[in-house]
Amino acid sequence: MARPAVDVVIPFGGDRAGWAETVHRMSRLRLGSGDTLTVVDNTGEVDDPRALVATAYASSYYARNRGAERGRAEWIVFLDSDVVPVPDLLDRHFDPPPDERTAIVAGGIVDQAPDGAGLALRYAGLKRSMSHETVLTGRWSFAQTANCAVRRSAFEEVGGFAPAVRSGGDADLAFRLAQHGWRLEVRGHAEVVHLNRPTVKALLRQRMRHGSGAAWLQERHPGSFPPRNKLGLLRWTFVTWARALGARARGDTDQALVCALDPVAVWAFELGRRVPNYASRRPA
Repeated sequence: MARPAVDVVIPFGGDRAGWAETVHRMSRLRLGSGDTLTVVDNTGEVDDPRALVATAYASSYYARNRGAERGRAEWIVFLDSDVVPVPDLLDRHFDPPPDERTAIVAGGIVDQAPDGAGLALRYAGLKRSMSHETVLTGRWSFAQTANCAVRRSAFEEVGGFAPAVRSGGDADLAFRLAQHGWRLEVRGHAEVVHLNRPTVKALLRQRMRHGSGAAWLQERHPGSFPPRNKLGLLRWTFVTWARALGARARGDTDQALVCALDPVAVWAFELGRRVPNYASRRPA
């Protein structure tokens, strides 16, 4: 059975060099005759006639909504600009065909290999921090927009993504679709490699943004992302750092790195809860 036509939508928020790299990575995708691919410039600084410019909000979810509006295919495949897809990714998303009440197909996400990388890249790779499996957790399961397919009729039924948030829009969409009786399926073999943050500073900024999104989600969907107990977190921090020292003494550098950075990353996430999640509106 032939797969359905899809509209691929990729938000972009980097510089011109990053734009060229994104376009090159996405050129790997094998498109069918009815497929479209739209890269949405959320900065307004990309000089490329192929770009769809969407800058009213500094939000990837706003950009995704605008990109989705351009197409008419039955399914929308959302990818992040910092992933490397397998060439037949679109075919894999629909093998086997989703159930008629499935609104979201969660594709596989594999973290960039940590071998020979810097501290931040090695930590993220060892932790598998962007793996699709980390967010498929029972009632609050969701598909990350780094790699997922969404049925257009369901997407439009719930009004698409919340357009003015910085983080958490993918989980919010999944939770609202579930409330409307739609289902989620997983296609781990529909795989992309996620290119993680190259520095510890960038990694911690990412964790803070995720924490901001978690607080917003907890308020919008109570029970989805409750905050951690601060006293318990403090105790865990010291225990984990002690394990880092022990691992270093044994010569287990990977375990030492994970135990050293884990508390810093978790505290960044929890502190991020205090940061507003709403994206700024840019002047027209």
